[in-house]
Amino acid sequence: MLNKLTPGDMLVWLGEKDPRKLEELFREARACAIEHVGPKVYFRGIVELGNICAKDCAYCGIRSGNTRVKRYQMTIEEILAAAREAFEMNYGSVVLQAGERQDEAFLLLIEEALQGIKALSGGKLGITLSLGEQSAETYERWFRAGGHRYLLRIETSDPALYRQLHPADHSFDARLACLRSLKRIGYQTGTGVMIGLPWQTHENLVSDILFFERENIDMIGMGPYIPHVDSALPKSVTDKYDAQENFRLGLVMIALTRLFLKDVNIAAATALQAIDPTGREKGVMAGANIIMPNITPVKYRGDYQLYAGKPCLDEDPRKCSGCLELRVRNAGAEIGYGEWGDPVHFLRKKKTAKECK
Repeated sequence: MLNKLTPGDMLVWLGEKDPRKLEELFREARACAIEHVGPKVYFRGIVELGNICAKDCAYCGIRSGNTRVKRYQMTIEEILAAAREAFEMNYGSVVLQAGERQDEAFLLLIEEALQGIKALSGGKLGITLSLGEQSAETYERWFRAGGHRYLLRIETSDPALYRQLHPADHSFDARLACLRSLKRIGYQTGTGVMIGLPWQTHENLVSDILFFERENIDMIGMGPYIPHVDSALPKSVTDKYDAQENFRLGLVMIALTRLFLKDVNIAAATALQAIDPTGREKGVMAGANIIMPNITPVKYRGDYQLYAGKPCLDEDPRKCSGCLELRVRNAGAEIGYGEWGDPVHFLRKKKTAKECK
C-alpha cells in the first residue's frame, strides 16, 4: 500500500513514466478516495459570471493586459437563471467564478446572487465562490449572505516562482493572507496549483502538496498548465509546453494528493479534458471526487478562456450533464445528486473544534 508517502516517494512518482506502475498508483488513490471520502463524485455547476479582471497574471487568457478579449458581466437575472438550471438538474452545488474585482457594484452583485440562490433553492444548493483576493470584510459579508465554500488558488506555493509568473504589484503574501482569512471566517477553504508551469520543478510540486497539508486546506482544485495565445509569458518558454507530460503530471498530482491528504475534496479539472477527451474520468480514477460542469450561458463561454482549447464551449448544460454522468459511471463511480458533498476534512475539523470547547 502507498498510504505512507514521504516527500522523497512523491518526488520519485512525479518522475515515473511506466504506465503499469502509474496505473497501480491510480488504483491505490481511487481506493483511498473510496475509503476516506466515499465512492461518490459530486457535481458543482460552474457559472463564469464575468471576465473583467483587475489582475494581470502572465499565464492567464483574461488578464487585464489582454486587449483582445471581449469583456462581459452577467446580470443578476442571468446568474440566478443558471443557478436555477443547476438546481433543476439536481446538482448539489454551484460555483460562482469570475475575474477579480473589488468594486462595490460587484460586491453587491455577488451578495444579491448568494441571497437569490438560497431563496430559489430553499437553501438546498451549496455555493462555492471563486472570486479572488478580497478584504476580510468582504469575505465575511459574502459568508453571511450564504457563501460557505471558497476556492482561491495559490497557483504555486513557491514565492520565487510566484514572482516570476506575476507582475510586481501581485503579492504571494497577500494571497496567502486571504486563504488564512477564509479559514478563520469559517469557509470550507480550497486552493490549488497549475501543474507543469514554466520554470516549475518536481520539487516545487512536492512542496505544493506539503503546503496543502500545512495550511490545513479542505478542497484542492488543480490542473495541468495549458498556454494561452495572449499570455504575457515569453514565447521561448511557452514553446517548450508538453501537453502529454503535463497531463501525466496532473493525474499523478491528483493521486499523490489523495494518498497524502486522504480526506480532502479534489476536483478533476476541466483542463484535463482539454488535453485528453477522457481526462476528467481519468482524474476520477486517479482519486478525484469533484467535477464542475459548465452551466454558463453558451453566449459567454468563448470569452472566458483562461487557457487554450477549453472544451464544451457550445454545449447545452443539460446535454453536458448527461455526458458527464456517463463519463463518471464509466469511471466506476456514483454521482451524489442533490448532495453538497462537503469535504470530510472540513467536517472533521469542525467536529474536533466543537469537542475542544
